[in-house]
Amino acid sequence: DGWHRDENVQGKPASRDHCYNDVSITRSVHDNHYCSVNPCFIAVVTECNGGGSFLVLPIHHTGRLDPQQPRVCGHRARVLDVKWSPFNDHQVASCSEDCTVKIWDVPVCGVRQNLTQARKTLIGHSRRVGLIEWHPTAKDLLLSSAYDYKVCSLIGPLSTSRGLSSSVAISPSLPDGSRLALTSKDRRLRLLDPRTGAVLQVSSPSYRVCKVVYLGALKMLLTTGFSCWNQRQITLWDPRDLSEPLYEEELDGTGGVLFPFFDPDTNMLYLAGKGDCNIRFYEVSSEKPFVVFLNQFRSQLPQKGLGVMPKRGLDVRSGELFRFYRLISAKHLVEPVSMLVERARVFQEDLYPLTAGNSASMTAQQWLSGLNRGPMLISLRPGTRLANPYPETPPDRGPETQLEPQGCPVGLMAVHNELSPVEEVTYLILPAVIEACETRVCFLQLLQVFYKQQEEIRELREELNQKEVLRHTNTSGCTD
Repeated sequence: DGWHRDENVQGKPASRDHCYNDVSITRSVHDNHYCSVNPCFIAVVTECNGGGSFLVLPIHHTGRLDPQQPRVCGHRARVLDVKWSPFNDHQVASCSEDCTVKIWDVPVCGVRQNLTQARKTLIGHSRRVGLIEWHPTAKDLLLSSAYDYKVCSLIGPLSTSRGLSSSVAISPSLPDGSRLALTSKDRRLRLLDPRTGAVLQVSSPSYRVCKVVYLGALKMLLTTGFSCWNQRQITLWDPRDLSEPLYEEELDGTGGVLFPFFDPDTNMLYLAGKGDCNIRFYEVSSEKPFVVFLNQFRSQLPQKGLGVMPKRGLDVRSGELFRFYRLISAKHLVEPVSMLVERARVFQEDLYPLTAGNSASMTAQQWLSGLNRGPMLISLRPGTRLANPYPETPPDRGPETQLEPQGCPVGLMAVHNELSPVEEVTYLILPAVIEACETRVCFLQLLQVFYKQQEEIRELREELNQKEVLRHTNTSGCTD
């Protein structure tokens, strides 16, 4: 259906001019990506003396980075993770060793001066916060994981507290918000009800899992980890029964953690290891043999982390299926790598089914009340728009639409966990943000065109300078 296994998928790195050069990538050893991307901006965690910071660059601002480039630098300790909101390309979350999570509003024109004042600082952890994830379908709902012994939920319009019972983890996976799959330092996979904190399933301790991802319509979980022989392996699980895996495969004996990335539109799985020089890609199905190796992208330089462009930011006319942003510390470089299917340079309907867009399908309050909804789908065909399948919430529904303004206090719910004393899962519901209007969307499109034109002008200037130098050299030679 659509994309076929016999089609050759190739990884194509961007030219040096279209990479991000002279980026001081963080030296943190935490198992995170340190990079987050959307169609407007790229955010990269950087190294700094004192406090913590990360870069926010317009997506077309490639080439050599100005050493004095402004940064987002409001944390008091090293930043460990950054994530763009899936429903607002100008809102980014960050977490840090200073035990806080911060929400930042990025101006339309980008960060022109050091950004030190966050829109919201979320306090509820007693140890460093290592990972954050946005809810994929509910607006203003954020999950964070930290190195303390409690599970807490920070909710804007509420101030009451109640106990939760949950497992602690570092690798959350949220398919539609109804279940939460996660791993922890005891190397076990758990499935939770995120609203009540009830642990529904726990895997056997004989399988040492590190990262987990939900496989969309296949309704399976895939984990990466290590076998009893310390070989890196991938494992498929039925979320209804975690007692035994459906499939397992050993890959190699390298020690770096494997990060799984799944594309639900093509059922392709990408595996990229921290410190590896390659990215493997597979086709996954619900029937045996389950996982089929397709190809791999190879490089001479190892990657420290990776960012992924959302589907709505891909170049669909060139057959681009996926795009990574590899952090290469050895060269202070961020390198885009496109996964391409070589076809005619026109939009291919079978390669790009309806996919998750940038509109939330429900509010945080609706999710808390028990509502489950899949993502709002969009077509990637240029100029195509789809109607909203969900009825709009009337403006006079009361608390369901009345989130607190920016300056209000945030309620806290917390409970200590007795299972694995490793990390914490936290839900955060942020104050409402203003929806982008059609005028702003048009402005952003014009801004992207502007950055492309600036890049072309820069390339032409460099070419003219090279010709001028060559002309002077030739003139000097003739004179001598």
